[in-house]
Amino acid sequence: MANPDIQLAVVREIEKQIAELEQASDSEVTHEEIERLRQQLAALRDRVAGTANDPWDRVLLARHPQRPYTLDYVQMLFTEFTELHGDRRYGDDQALIGGLAKFEGRSVMVIGHQKGRDTKQKLLRNFGMTNPEGYRKALRLMRTAAKFGLPIITFVDTPGAYPGIGAEERGQAEAIAYNLKEIPKQRVPIVVVIHGEGGSGGALAVAVGDEVLMLENAVYSVIAPESCSSILWRDWDHKQEAARVLKLTAEDMLRLEIVDRLVPEPPGGAHNSHQLAADILRPVLRSCLQDLEKLSPDELLRRRHEKLRKVATCVTGG
Repeated sequence: MANPDIQLAVVREIEKQIAELEQASDSEVTHEEIERLRQQLAALRDRVAGTANDPWDRVLLARHPQRPYTLDYVQMLFTEFTELHGDRRYGDDQALIGGLAKFEGRSVMVIGHQKGRDTKQKLLRNFGMTNPEGYRKALRLMRTAAKFGLPIITFVDTPGAYPGIGAEERGQAEAIAYNLKEIPKQRVPIVVVIHGEGGSGGALAVAVGDEVLMLENAVYSVIAPESCSSILWRDWDHKQEAARVLKLTAEDMLRLEIVDRLVPEPPGGAHNSHQLAADILRPVLRSCLQDLEKLSPDELLRRRHEKLRKVATCVTGG
């Protein structure tokens, strides 16, 4: 961060959150979040975050505690946001929010992962890790949008789907797989914005779209570098090397044609100016919606399915 006083304030806030989390919960997920915060703390202490060139630096920027979250973008980009709750089957997942809003006078449905700033919010939002009811809520809202002909905009920022026993018992894998099958059938424009972490199936379950945008310091990967390191090297010490091997940066994703557009960020990263980050994103969203709304529903589906088949062929090498 450019301002040393701001950097020191962030360091102190992270130290406070680590101490609070150590007392608040003893779950495995909390321990992982504490470790992630400690890594971020070490990085902030070692250097001022500037334009990152190493993939691991991009991972740290994507996880920066002051980076704008979905509700920040909702506040800056949309008006008349009305949050909708629940999957009509089990409950409401606070790790994934959604609702009706207006984007420059156009009615849209906005859906996205939501992390928390302080300890209380982190626990409430489950660190941005969605349960199956969250994915079912997302699909319910997408179907509502399709029923009324509203474009859908999704914001992706999650370490991954929640791996808890309860989530598995309630059908986590099935909920993700069902979303992947049903989202491409929705006959309205879908724009996806990967603005932080795009973690595995937890991200992919709401990241199927006609236009997939990715902020330049976001990451998108089938697995976190730490987890990849623990599998291949039996520890987390090789996470930097894993980040390079995973090809998870926005440039990698654009080159591999996994995403469609790379969106620049303010100097040093989106955490340095939330408003400027939103101002940069706004015209890109406007352009995407204008282009997609020119297409008929049948043309949207045809184009979307061709795109998905191309990605599948690229991934499988078939």
